[in-house]
Amino acid sequence: MKLRARIASAVIAAAALVAAGLMAAPPASSAQLTEVTGFGTNPTNLRMHLYVPDGVPARPALLVAVHYCTGSGPAFHSGTEFASLADRYKFVVIYPSATRSGSCFDVSSPQALRHDGGSDPVGIVSMARYVQQRHNADPARTFVTGASSGGMMTNVLLGAYPDVFKAGAAFMGVPFGCFATTDGSSWNSACANGQVTKTPQQWGDLVRAAYPGYTGARPRMQTWHGTEDTTLRYPNFQEQIKQWTDVHGLSQTPSLADQPRSGWARTRYGGTGTMAPVEAISLQGVGHNLPQSGMAAAVIDFFGLSDGGGDPTTTPTTSPTPPTGACRVTYTTNTWNTGFTAAVTIANTSTTQVSAWNLAFTLPTGQTITSTWNASISPTSGQVTARNASYNAAIAPGASASFGFQATHGGNTAQPSSFTLNGATCT
Repeated sequence: MKLRARIASAVIAAAALVAAGLMAAPPASSAQLTEVTGFGTNPTNLRMHLYVPDGVPARPALLVAVHYCTGSGPAFHSGTEFASLADRYKFVVIYPSATRSGSCFDVSSPQALRHDGGSDPVGIVSMARYVQQRHNADPARTFVTGASSGGMMTNVLLGAYPDVFKAGAAFMGVPFGCFATTDGSSWNSACANGQVTKTPQQWGDLVRAAYPGYTGARPRMQTWHGTEDTTLRYPNFQEQIKQWTDVHGLSQTPSLADQPRSGWARTRYGGTGTMAPVEAISLQGVGHNLPQSGMAAAVIDFFGLSDGGGDPTTTPTTSPTPPTGACRVTYTTNTWNTGFTAAVTIANTSTTQVSAWNLAFTLPTGQTITSTWNASISPTSGQVTARNASYNAAIAPGASASFGFQATHGGNTAQPSSFTLNGATCT
């Protein structure tokens, strides 16, 4: 395995962010990061570091913050804003450290993907339960976040331990079960390259099978991904949305779509408020170098740990009334040397509901579709038609539906020149 080589460029980019001051320095506080041993069952000998701010309440919230490959708990403590936010909002933070080669967490073995099955997730859950017992942390306000390997682990912990974690925020992650392997390898190239696509129900079934018989509430999920991520490619963003909306029994049609900051495209599912069941933030032009400045604060808002739990620094940019005309198509691509992904959004700008849709367009010469999500597309090249899935057929006036695909190209990465929705030309 050459996992370290695969992620070296991503780690260098993250380190550059720290050096540039885009990720916060350690907080000014008398509280110290301390290592804890003997915290419980720990089959892979993970290390545990704990940050308890000054003046925490008798029943504090708890956040588990999981590092990227080649990182460590102390590095994630000093290189992100979660500790300074803990000082401000008085919650406790656990920083686990991976011990395997490459310092990546196990998100691929059968043991890791099963409730109480073993491996790294068991050690992390032991840490959370230890702090709940020794520091009286609130089980009803126990959360997890992570970046890259930690973002993948966030998906794993929410899927296999819905009884422990109430919500999670995954930066640059992949769906629960996407990285699964059976040969002992810790790297799944097909998943990393965004080539593993499933229906929402198939993704949801993987989560439900991780803890058979569980009937309680499912954790809320917030996911973040950059369109230019070349380590864990952008299609994994949509696959996570498919998975967690299905787990919550939600439509993939967003309840809210806005742009809280320049380059941020945010969608919420199952609610329009800060603590919606599922929230997704796509970051235009951003690579494998998250979280960046200000993003941790949005995570804390999503968890409901900030003052008022609102969006004090963001303003939606969506128009309250739809423009005139039948439809509007937004087509965004993420290209690399031999391929690209396309994210397509169809906005219904008419005054009547679309009950079923087909979107016709012509792919430029040399482009061939290899996989799709949220729609079926045929043929795979030339003049093609995308048709709705069963769960996103209806588009209300002023609402939208999204789908995407991955394709190869022979050097021509141009976009289609026009789109036709159910026979009507779109803007």
